[in-house]
Formats: sequence, C-alpha cells, structure tokens
Amino acid sequence: MTPATASSWMQALRVYTHPRVLGMLSLGFSAGLPLLLIMGTLSFWLREAGIDRATIGYLSWIGLAYSFKWLWSPLVDRLSLPLLTHWLGRRRAWLLLSQIVIACALVGMATTDPVVNLPHLVFFALAVAFASATQDIALDAYRIEAVAAELQGAMAATYQAGYRVAMILASAGVLWIAAAVDASADLYDHAPWRFAYLVMAVSMAIGIVTTLIIREPDTPYSRTVSENEQIAQRALAHWALPKRSKAVLVWLYGALIAPFRDFIVHHGRKALLILGLIAIYRISDVVMGVMSNPFYVDMGYSKDEVATISKVYGVIMTIAGAAIGGVLTAKIGIMRTLFLGAVLSAATNLLFVWLAGRGHDVSGLIFTISADNLSAGIASCAFIAYLSGLTNAAYSATQYALFSSVMLLLPKFIAGFSGEFVDAYGYEAFFIATALLGLPVLILVWLAGQARFAHSKE
Repeated sequence: MTPATASSWMQALRVYTHPRVLGMLSLGFSAGLPLLLIMGTLSFWLREAGIDRATIGYLSWIGLAYSFKWLWSPLVDRLSLPLLTHWLGRRRAWLLLSQIVIACALVGMATTDPVVNLPHLVFFALAVAFASATQDIALDAYRIEAVAAELQGAMAATYQAGYRVAMILASAGVLWIAAAVDASADLYDHAPWRFAYLVMAVSMAIGIVTTLIIREPDTPYSRTVSENEQIAQRALAHWALPKRSKAVLVWLYGALIAPFRDFIVHHGRKALLILGLIAIYRISDVVMGVMSNPFYVDMGYSKDEVATISKVYGVIMTIAGAAIGGVLTAKIGIMRTLFLGAVLSAATNLLFVWLAGRGHDVSGLIFTISADNLSAGIASCAFIAYLSGLTNAAYSATQYALFSSVMLLLPKFIAGFSGEFVDAYGYEAFFIATALLGLPVLILVWLAGQARFAHSKE
C-alpha cells in the first residue's frame, strides 16, 4: 500500500468515525423503520387477515401524510417546543417527540386486530405516519446543519445504510418473526403480528437513545433568510400594526412563504416543469408497490419466501442498483441517468405480468425482484441527486420536504384505487397499466433536461 493510499484510507476512516456521522446510522434506522411498517408490511398483514384488496388500496392513502409534510415543515423548522427545546435544542426536541409518538403508536397497532377493529388500527397507523413524517423533517434539518459541507456525503451514506437496515428489519424481519411464532401457517392469527409489531416498537429505542446522546447543531446564520425577512419588514412598515403583530407576520413570512418564493424566483417558469417531474417520476413503482404484497399472498408465496426474496434479497439488489446509479450519474450525468431509471422502472413492471401467469414460482420471483429492485435503485439514486441540486441551503429542510411531499402525493392518491382496479381487471392488466404510467415521465425528463441544458448555455 502506497503512502498516498494509506493516507486516503485514514482520511475516510476519520470521516466515517465522526460522532455525528456515526449517529446518522441510527437515525437513518429510526426513519426507515416506521415507513416500511405502514407502507409495506401492513398490507401483507391485512391481506392475510382477509381484508379485501380494495380496502387495502384505500388504506395506502395513510402514506399521504408524507406527501403533505410540507404544510407543517416550516413550523418544525422554526417553532420551539415547550421544555423540550430548552433541554435538547430545536432539532433534537422535534426528533425525540416524534420518535416517542411513533413507538407508542406502533404499540397501539400491535395490540389491535384488524379483523376485530380495523378503524382503530387505521388510527394508530395514521399516528405513525404523521409522527414519522415529522421525524423526517427534523432529521433532514439536523443532517444539513450538523456537519460541514465536506462531511455531507458521509452523512448521507450512513443515513442510507441505516435506512436500508431498517427496511430489512421492518419487512423481512417482521415476516420472519411472525412466521416463527405462528402456530398455524394456514389460518390467520393476530398473536404473531402483535408480537412482531411490539418488537418493532421496542426497536425505536435505537433512535431515541441516539437523539439523547448526539449534540444539537449550531444554527448557521443565513444571509438569504435575513434578507427575505427584511423584505417583509419593509412591506409591513406602512401598516399601522402593533410591533408584536408585525414581528409575528415577519416570522410567518420567513417560515411559510419565503422558502417557496425562493424556489419559484430562482427557477422561474421552469418551476412548474420541475414540480411536474417530481410529482410523477416514481409513479410506476409507487402505484405498483401497493398491490405487490397482496399479489404475493394471492400467488401462494409464504411469509418466509417473501421475507427472504423480496425483503432481504430485494433490498440488496436496490443497494446494488443505487451503487450503479451513482457511477452512471458521475459518468453520463444526472438527467441521462434519470431517463434511464424511468425507462427501467416502467419496463420491469411488465415482468410482474409474466410472473402472474406462472403462479407460485420462486425462481420467477427471484428474477423479477432482481430486475425490478435493481432498476429502482438506479432511479432512486439519480432522483435524490436531482432533488439535492434543486434546494437552496438557506431553506433546505423546508424545500426538501416540499419536493419529497410532491413526489408521493399524486402516486399515492392513484394507488388508493389499485385494489379496485385489480378486482375489476386482474393483476396482469394492473401491472401493464402501471408500466404505461411511466410514459409521461419520459417526456418530462426530456423536457427538464432540455431546460437544464439551455440554462447552462446562458
């Protein structure tokens, strides 16, 4: 090993052993766990309990909480919590509150049998979704503010690693745990699911303990924020309002309006094109994903088979796809990789048409999951890189919340009708329809690429 190589390895070791970088591993786990429990595993549980596909499709709207988090993200970004903020600081206070609510709501889900009281289960799932979306807002803000720019890549990498571990535990882990304590694999029993979800609730302690240990980041001074608030102050100077009222209005302007105004002013007419692309880029995968677990159940795959192939092996293929996407982004650029990811995401949905015709075929499932998750990893990597390049550092938390909210709003709304579509036309027609949903995405990626190229020439 040359001295230069040894120095590079030592530098990488110092970066990844930074306390805040290591902390993101646990916080990424805390972020991924609740999302997968309500957006993925829950549908398997409900289908095994005999809940009809149409109802499962409608219940996927629980995930719309993530699509509307931009509505309260400015408050999480700027509002202090009584007692907690004084004790922990603004970011950690919101993190701790959301994590405790998630753990309690998961206990509520675990102790509720959907066959006996489905509305109560839905209530607790909604609580998990809103608290989890709030945790994401605070976590994005913490990640951006906690370290200098040169450590942001390491923060993102450890966050993704923790998130992927949570994906395995919240999907394959839950199915394995439920299968291990299930006395009768042929008949539905609530007890295995209760035990599995209680284990998940206890697992939230990882994020809670990490939040209590990490240090609150220093709040950076932002010239952009200051200038925008001065605009509001000048506009209100001509109004005969009490000083306290003006201060409140200035705060509201800086928290609620300025982040979105900044995005529109910066991108001009291209803002609508960008938001349109964000709104539908993942539509093929999101709509198809709602019915994937019911599909596995209806095709006769066991919990162990789905856990091993879809939830563990599939996650590994997603990570591999993300690695390929990172290389492609560096080699051919973000927009070309975005286009390739959109093509692959839509095309691989057609493999599920082939799989539906084969019935219970483990080899066919492995092949389909390999192609689908690999393409999803490529698309996700390019999409995250694209979104990251759109944000202004002064409003990164709020603007990123806007982008991630827009990303899920339309796909999740359409996905709510997926169960009725399958009941009416069958799985084959459904998977073909999800592939066709990807065609408008290709047009918008091409238009956004042309607009980006034209801007770079100016």
